[in-house]
Amino acid sequence: MAVFAGILVSLPFFFDAIEDRNGHVLSDFILEKIPAHNFSVAVFFLIWSSCLLLVVRIPGDPMILLITLWAYNGVTLLRMACIGLISLNPPAGLIPLADPITNQFYGSHYITHDLFFSGHTTTVFLVYLCLKKKWDRMYTLLASVLLGIFLLVQHVHYTIDVLAAPVFTYAVYRLALIFTNKENALIELSRQQI
Repeated sequence: MAVFAGILVSLPFFFDAIEDRNGHVLSDFILEKIPAHNFSVAVFFLIWSSCLLLVVRIPGDPMILLITLWAYNGVTLLRMACIGLISLNPPAGLIPLADPITNQFYGSHYITHDLFFSGHTTTVFLVYLCLKKKWDRMYTLLASVLLGIFLLVQHVHYTIDVLAAPVFTYAVYRLALIFTNKENALIELSRQQI
């Protein structure tokens, strides 16, 4: 929780820094074929409904919280490193995402340079990975796919940003599973010794 809180506190400063720099514009033949439309409401409905579903499931299985926290912390730090190393300007035709909840953390201006890799896609896909019930997983997997499509139609991300997000998220999730299993084994071992 302390790492998570530290990340939340540092994000506004990080985003302010990346917004001030000039980067590269990628050639994206998929975005060039898609006219831009605003899907902000749908995007944030999918994100917040998936997160709410996760919160509802945590009391029944607290390990979901532990795995989600470790994976989210890891993938967010990885995203920050990638964004820091890969300076990109937003795609042509971008329609900024407007979310009254996250804008409270990030400030009143829109963040447009947090591109590689998509944090929105990462969040919902991570929820999908962490949930265990079949219908929950089906909903959040569908939400991940729809979210990626909506982000592309809104020209918020390049195609590579959206496609890379599940790959990086899955890799960090697997590491979080390994870490939490070792942590659980150590806790169990210490209980047996007492």
